[in-house]
Amino acid sequence: MPTSGPAVGRPRDPALDRRIALAAVELFGRAGWAGFSVEAVARQAGAGKASIYLRWPTKERLLSDALETQVVDLTDADTGTLRGDLVHLARQLLDLYLGECRQAVLRMSVEASEIPGVANRWATLQESQVLAARAMVRRAMRRGEVSDDTSVTLLLDALCGGVVMHVVATPPHLRHRLLTDAPRYAESLVDFLLRSVDAGS
Repeated sequence: MPTSGPAVGRPRDPALDRRIALAAVELFGRAGWAGFSVEAVARQAGAGKASIYLRWPTKERLLSDALETQVVDLTDADTGTLRGDLVHLARQLLDLYLGECRQAVLRMSVEASEIPGVANRWATLQESQVLAARAMVRRAMRRGEVSDDTSVTLLLDALCGGVVMHVVATPPHLRHRLLTDAPRYAESLVDFLLRSVDAGS
């Protein structure tokens, strides 16, 4: 039962929590799991190790929570058309792979299965993203926008793969254009894919 006495210890500082989480994500993106440690995160965040261990008992928990709070989940937006839904999805993916967490997201897609305590939570996040994307195509089938035998997997693989390749294959001296060009690229990619679907039906 709760007591009426004063609370023990200082309240959590949301600004410090965010600084530590950002430092954890940035460090993982730059150094991978092999270079990830509480000491290194503390140095980068300008925080004490004790402050981190009070919040996160292990480095696995620190990274997992940091990714969960800093990596924006994909949402299922029902715009009323498959084109609108897929453009929305492509924009979200571009924001994810061009944002502050881009290097960590790319590394996590390769290293997640090797990190104890992180793999399951990352898999759960990915599953929610896949379900949201598949729901968009299933709605389009019910509306008659695409044939019922359209391969949902191939369509979404082409969309997501197209976004990732566009980001990672762009030469460094041109990457500053990616954010500016993101809306146009999202629409162009979706239009190309939908024309391919129509041609095959």
